[in-house]
Amino acid sequence: MIERYVFVKLKPEHATDAQRAEIRDRSRALLSIPGVRGLAVGTPADAAATSAWDLSLCVRFDSLAAVDRYLDDPGHEAYYEGFLLPRLQVIKAWNFEV
Repeated sequence: MIERYVFVKLKPEHATDAQRAEIRDRSRALLSIPGVRGLAVGTPADAAATSAWDLSLCVRFDSLAAVDRYLDDPGHEAYYEGFLLPRLQVIKAWNFEV
């Protein structure tokens, strides 16, 4: 199993509770992309995380090949490029085998 961890720092004008809630809600659409086995969206739990990030996503897949297909899927592209990207200041992502 692969878990893809994504950490998001929003532009200041988008770093509001309402915007974080909207992103959390819109992120659920990622579950409909073939190959996605699970999704968790988190908010910072301590001061250090709060100073660095606004949200985290953990997306689960069966394999790295499934991650590659997900990244190329039109649903992911619409979510990332059409929705999330204009709100971003910084984004970091890593894949881990679990």
